[in-house]
Amino acid sequence: MGKDIILKAENISKQYRLGQVGTGTISHDLNRWWHKLRGKEDPYLKIGDTNDRSTKGESDYVWALQDINFEVERGEVIGIIGKNGAGKSTLLKILSKVAAPTTGSIKSRGRIASLLEVGTGFHPELTGRENIFLNGAILGMTKKEIAVKLDEIIDFSGCERYIDTPVKRYSSGMTVRLAFAVAAFLEPEILIIDEVLAVGDAEFQKKALGKMQDISRQGGRTVLFVSHNMAAVKSLCTRGVVLEHGKVVFEGGIEEAVSEYLNLDNDITSRKIYSEVEAPSSEVVRLLETEVINNRFENKSDYFIFEKVGVRIKFEILVETSDLVLGLNLYNNEEIHILSSHQKNNSEKYKVGVYQIIVWFPNNFLAEGYHFCGIAAMSYKGYFRVHFHDVNKFSFNIIDEFIENTARGIDYKGKIPGVVRPILDWDNVISL
Repeated sequence: MGKDIILKAENISKQYRLGQVGTGTISHDLNRWWHKLRGKEDPYLKIGDTNDRSTKGESDYVWALQDINFEVERGEVIGIIGKNGAGKSTLLKILSKVAAPTTGSIKSRGRIASLLEVGTGFHPELTGRENIFLNGAILGMTKKEIAVKLDEIIDFSGCERYIDTPVKRYSSGMTVRLAFAVAAFLEPEILIIDEVLAVGDAEFQKKALGKMQDISRQGGRTVLFVSHNMAAVKSLCTRGVVLEHGKVVFEGGIEEAVSEYLNLDNDITSRKIYSEVEAPSSEVVRLLETEVINNRFENKSDYFIFEKVGVRIKFEILVETSDLVLGLNLYNNEEIHILSSHQKNNSEKYKVGVYQIIVWFPNNFLAEGYHFCGIAAMSYKGYFRVHFHDVNKFSFNIIDEFIENTARGIDYKGKIPGVVRPILDWDNVISL
């Protein structure tokens, strides 16, 4: 059975010219026209820097997007994720046909509704009710079709009291509530949403995510969703596209896509040695080295879930003290703070010198995926003081195996949710 492709992006690229608008545009347009007249390629397509906002670059042209290719099947919910400036909003504007690509083409089947920014497509002088009919007309709906859905739209938006008030008097949250309700209830074949739900409160975000799930699962319609809320992306989307510097760096399952995004530019290192200048320190203590080790004291980046994992902390005492406690914070790759731990006995007297201590995580404790550690040093006696805290996180990776002595076992091959994966004791089944 063939795929039912409803949206297809082919070799999409978008180039922008930097600097003041209008500077040199006549000469550039004439140059383009002269090349086109002679049947030659646009000369400005051969130049331009990669879309990296953190570097200065050498060209007046920048590629916001480069060679984007993907297909979307009917009923799919696709998460488009990436850092700020990666090209997500530019891509959605092109898919929505708000902007034209420099090269490439978009092929779509059916109506597209877009929520690209607060107030898009709304006329500020018109009331909420009038804007519902205006947006519906833009989507190709008849007045009768819109009227049938009107009460549902108003009820879902929660703006009934203000529905006959001009939209210019709405808050940003009210505006996005109404805009989402219009886009969702007027049943476009493709719904494109760019981060605007973050403007709404928690109650509305929950309603909106539930509605999008209903749209895709029951209505068989397609959703393209951009958000920096990875929990929302994972709960809603079935597939992910990861953008970096205007290029697709990953396309696949949503779990793998989120992991790829969260690991972009992360300093994935299981050992850190600090110079005297960069070392986290106070006049009392200085951190010298941290590394992740196994039970044979070998430094590795990857550990099977059944292995014991240790964190070795090497530090230097600069002034004799009996008031020092070392602590550790552990996060997973979604920046969820899994645990904090510190030394049980904080009465040890440290003389000036170099020391080391090892903190052990038990085997069959952490779930699979990357984990990040941060180290802290504190004093408690007299008054609480932090010498340094959670700096320069280092990392290690837990790999789950399909074997008997893990919580997964040998039978289940799917994704297991949760941030820890201990083997718990289950009593024997008793017939009552």
